[in-house]
Order: sequence, then structure tokens, then C-alpha cells
Amino acid sequence: MALTMSGKRAVLLFAGQGAQTVGMGRDLAASFPEAATLFEKADAALDIPLTEVMFNGPADELTRTSFCQPALFVHGLACLEILKKQVPDLEIAGVAGLSLGEFTAHTAAGTFDFETGLDIVAKRGRFMEEATNATEGSMAAMIGGEPEDVARLAAECDIDVANYNAPGQIVVSGKKEGITKAVEEAENFGVRIPKELEVAGAYHSRLMMPAQEKLAGELAELSINTPTVPVVCNFEAREVCEADDIRKTLEAQVSGSVRWSDSIQHFLDQGETQFIELGPGRVLAGLMKRIFRKATMHSFADVEGLEKVVSDLNV
Repeated sequence: MALTMSGKRAVLLFAGQGAQTVGMGRDLAASFPEAATLFEKADAALDIPLTEVMFNGPADELTRTSFCQPALFVHGLACLEILKKQVPDLEIAGVAGLSLGEFTAHTAAGTFDFETGLDIVAKRGRFMEEATNATEGSMAAMIGGEPEDVARLAAECDIDVANYNAPGQIVVSGKKEGITKAVEEAENFGVRIPKELEVAGAYHSRLMMPAQEKLAGELAELSINTPTVPVVCNFEAREVCEADDIRKTLEAQVSGSVRWSDSIQHFLDQGETQFIELGPGRVLAGLMKRIFRKATMHSFADVEGLEKVVSDLNV
């Protein structure tokens, strides 16, 4: 059902691991006190030099799961604080985030406060890095394949489907030898272009179960509020609002599939057509072109991006 919406009504989307880039947030901290304050809070709360690595690198340190997850979390929320001040009448229709970004989305929705969200994200990053270091895993993008065919390929190679990112873009994950086999066999399953990815480990696969189990223990102790705006979860691509349901879905997505295309479709089915990506890299904007090209998509990661978003929303 189509809704009558103002030009300043939008769904907020938060970036996931892999979007990070050296320099992220530096110009925001220099230009906006609210961003600088948030970065300072993060540095004070963590026992790692987070903003130093975000602003200045080195890239291989920022790429580490234990760094990039809290980095993207803090950066996304800094972007949100700035956006709220620059566009005070922005109506947030809902939120979602890709993988790690789901935690950022929940914090944006008030499910937990900044400090609580940062703490659980930092732990998630450490747990996943530990699981990565204990296994030999990899991931591969399957471009041009149908979901059911890629699922059969994954089963044949004893690996998992990690991400349903967009039509024709599915990612598989698992043991290195299984990924190698999947790339070799992909053509036989209707995949046009199989490509192994340069990643540290097998995210969203059964190899992440040790991290998921540790995270479940942390989530069980977490104080969770009812979100103030709709939050769509990765694991089942539906809205979640009850505390136990939120815990369950945040836990399950560590080793389960990210249903990003279906998550976006949920909002489209509600009549939402304007989206704002908060985070570097414009990855989510690229996926949106495959999911629904007619959507109005904005991306904001730096001062230049902010100026364009504000200008576009004020038209």
C-alpha cells in the first residue's frame, strides 16, 4: 500500500563490515562538535586507539574485525547525530543495517544506548576475530545465480549461504576448500561470475558458531528497550520489537544468512521509497540499484556527502 510521505521521510541504512576506509570520520570530527564528542566517548570506553586508526590507519589494522566493527558503529551514529541537527524535521520511517550495521540501527532506534551498543559491538568484533583466527575460512560472491541454485551449490560444497544481498548477488561462506570447490563448480549451477573475496574469515557461516555462542551470553545480560522506530532484522527480514526477539535475531545473524534484499523489500512493501545510507563506501547504494532502481537513495559518510543529502532533502 502506497503511503503519502513528505520529502523528508526516509529509511536509514547502516553500513556493514568491509565498508571501512582510512580517514573515515576525520572531517566530521573536525567540523561538527557532536561527532567529535561521540568519537571521544568511544575512545574513552574502549581499550583500543579506535579513532587514531579510523583517522590515520594503518589500513590493515582498521580491517581487523575487532577494529572495523566498532569503527563503523561509531561512524554511523556520528553521521546520524549530525543529520538530525542539520535536518531537524527529518522523519525516520525505519532503520536497518547490513550485518554489523544491524547493531548500529538498533542503537539509532533506541533499543540500547550508545555506550551499551558500543560495548556489545566491540565484544562481537573480538569474538568473531577469535573465531576467524581459529579456522581457515573464506567467502565468495556468486554473481548472476538464482538463490535456489546457489543454495544447492553451497550444500554440494558443504558451505553456507552468507548473504542474499540483491538479485543476482549472493555470497557463500565456509571452509577454504569448500569455497574453492564452489568457485570451480559455480558455472554448473548457473552462476555467471564466481569470485572469491579478500576477507579474513568465513562470516555468516557455521564457522562463526563459537562467536555466536559467546555473543548469546552477552546479549542475555543486555538491557533492551522497545525501538522507537521500526527495525528490520537481517536474519528473517522482518520487524523486531520485543526484547527476546531482538536478542534471538541479533544472535542468529552471526552464523546465519543476511537477507538484505528481503529487508529492503519489506520497506518497499510498506510504501517507503527514500533511503539514506550512513557509512563509507556506498555499498548499500550499489545494492539498492539492483533491488529497486527507482528508489531515492542518498549516501552520507563525510562533509561533502552531508551537504548533498541536506540539499536534496530540502528541495
